[in-house]
Amino acid sequence: MNGTLNKVMLIGHLGDDVKIHFFDGGGCVGRFPIATNEVYTNKTSGEKVTNTDWHNVVLRNKAAEICEKYLSKGDKIYIEGRLKTRKWQDQDNKDRYTTEINVDEFTFLSTKKNQLDGVQPSNINPPAGEVSPAEDDLPF
Repeated sequence: MNGTLNKVMLIGHLGDDVKIHFFDGGGCVGRFPIATNEVYTNKTSGEKVTNTDWHNVVLRNKAAEICEKYLSKGDKIYIEGRLKTRKWQDQDNKDRYTTEINVDEFTFLSTKKNQLDGVQPSNINPPAGEVSPAEDDLPF
């Protein structure tokens, strides 16, 4: 294979509400952690074991606004994107690195807001890059 591939697909639960930051130029970025679980039975003890991994998720512009509006801590989501590691400096000027998933597409699998309103998640799941122009027509 000559090329490379950087693709991530996850189904997990939000560990916190979506935090969004707006820029002067009109764009925005949204961030939230997502938890994925691995469950297995320990062969020696017969005990059920759950391992949780945490992932940092980043969305931009309209996708970030949609997720902030409809998602909250505990909601289940499917995301597709790519891994990106960024370098930053802490308060002691030490270099730090954070690996994040930059989301290209997402699907709401369950949201508390939907359950309260009786709305099916499939009605509000445009891919991140394809936001419906008729957003005002959403049934909630």
